[in-house]
Amino acid sequence: MSVLIAVVALFCVLGVVNLLLCIGIIRRLREHTELLGAQSGSAAARPPMRAVGEVVGPFEANTVDGTAVGSALLTDTTVVGVFSPGCGPCKERLPLFIEHAATRDRDRVLAVVAGSQEDSADYVAQLTPVALVVREDDGGPVTTALGVQGFPSFALLDADGTVLASGITLDALTVPA
Repeated sequence: MSVLIAVVALFCVLGVVNLLLCIGIIRRLREHTELLGAQSGSAAARPPMRAVGEVVGPFEANTVDGTAVGSALLTDTTVVGVFSPGCGPCKERLPLFIEHAATRDRDRVLAVVAGSQEDSADYVAQLTPVALVVREDDGGPVTTALGVQGFPSFALLDADGTVLASGITLDALTVPA
């Protein structure tokens, strides 16, 4: 009988310890939820790349087919799309960007794919028919000049490299009147 009482007491103690641990975990999850909410609120306020009115930094690069591109070579309004392989939203918005780019002159569309050559191959193949495509490693000269903070990022640049519109969706490419 005393063994039965000891086993029941042990299970009661284990149950109380388990309850205390669960309460601690729930408190910690609430703290993390608040922290993540505060971070995503500040991220939503931060533009994905240079803001409207800012000028992109100087850059020079070669496209995958050998064409030289750079901030000094902008001669007209240019649509820019920046993608990263493995990014879910990039995969979703890539077909929309391709559709949008197909309505424009290929020389006025710049697509940047930030990632390794192997990972970027599919994106490069899809973008090449409709855009000048630069493939670079993460943190390359073009993404740095554009001030890219997240993927995907889209912008509309004028001939001087001034950002006319930017955002994380193609809807952002409409220029306010």
